[in-house]
Amino acid sequence: MPLTDAKIRNTKPGPKPAKLTDGGGLYLEVRPTGAKLWRFRYRIAGKENVFAIGKYPVIGLAEARVEHGKARALVKQGVHPSHNRQAERLSSQVASANTFEAVAREWISKKSPRWTAYYLRQVTRFLELDVFPHVGKLPIRSVTSAHLLEVIRRIEARGAETVALLVRQWSSAIFRYAVATLRADSDPAAALRGAIHRPKVEHHKPLSRKQIVDFQEAVGKYGGYRTTVIALQLMLLTFVRTVELRQAGWSEFDLEHAEWRIPAERMKMREPHIVPLSKQAVDLLRELRTYTGGRGFLFPNYRSPKECMTATTLNRALERMGFNGKGSIGFSAHGFRATASTLLNEMGYRPDVIERQLAHAERDKVRASYNQAEYMEERAAMMQEWADFLTDPTRRAKRT
Repeated sequence: MPLTDAKIRNTKPGPKPAKLTDGGGLYLEVRPTGAKLWRFRYRIAGKENVFAIGKYPVIGLAEARVEHGKARALVKQGVHPSHNRQAERLSSQVASANTFEAVAREWISKKSPRWTAYYLRQVTRFLELDVFPHVGKLPIRSVTSAHLLEVIRRIEARGAETVALLVRQWSSAIFRYAVATLRADSDPAAALRGAIHRPKVEHHKPLSRKQIVDFQEAVGKYGGYRTTVIALQLMLLTFVRTVELRQAGWSEFDLEHAEWRIPAERMKMREPHIVPLSKQAVDLLRELRTYTGGRGFLFPNYRSPKECMTATTLNRALERMGFNGKGSIGFSAHGFRATASTLLNEMGYRPDVIERQLAHAERDKVRASYNQAEYMEERAAMMQEWADFLTDPTRRAKRT
């Protein structure tokens, strides 16, 4: 006689396990502990087996009968229900491991050894803030162009067009990685090229010769930390990227040979870079060493000495000096590079020499392999003449 909910509820545990049959091999085992367990007894190839469906009342009578029906259908096909359950669990685990977020984080771990720390933080931060909350938990095969378009439109709507473009590019790279590792069939982000309006690039403004004079006067009167003044002067003398100076360590400098060697892992292009140091730069570094020579960084953070100077320190100093901020000429710390590039070209130095000192990417990869320390003699002479030029930029004529 088929079971009823009332009979199941009213059956009390006894000293031995009891079976309440429902038909077709389905029964409820009532144990002395009070546990009530659904079981399905069946035969395949003449051998008797028992399939554990689940526990009552987590699985009620109606649900147990549905599961029993599925299990009987599998048995008719010669498939053990327990084997099928294991396969489903494995499939579910594989699907969980192949969500967009899981594949994205795997892609990051593969690529990040070639990235700068800043770029790694940038990629991770924007994916975590703008992408993972919306499509991160979806299996990567189910993420469509429509999903991604909604994500980048949301970013664009807050006025962050550049971030939207980067997110599309990163998403495309993630999908290409998924295709290469057989977890996706195509790149839906590729269809979104052109969906975001690329904002007009605003190049960093260089200082004119007159403005260099004004800067030199302003930095000489600056009332902030002396180390910040030295940092600004070194930015103008060496025209490295801001992050390269902020994160510089004393171990990278050979003041006796007037040379600064920046390791590849700190460079944007992931290639080591040599900066010949002028006499003026060496003098400033010797002075700086009296302030911070006992620490790892040239410019440690005053609040957190184990960390380097923050990214905003130099721009805030320029703002206080009247070169940055509202009503100013809009000059930021990145503008030192543009200043040197513009004026060194005016002074007649060869573009190849200037570009190599700026550590710009060499498009010709074969040529790039020969350029690591190329033009060193010219670069050293150029850096010294640049430092001499800075002492009086209004009086100097073009280099002959």
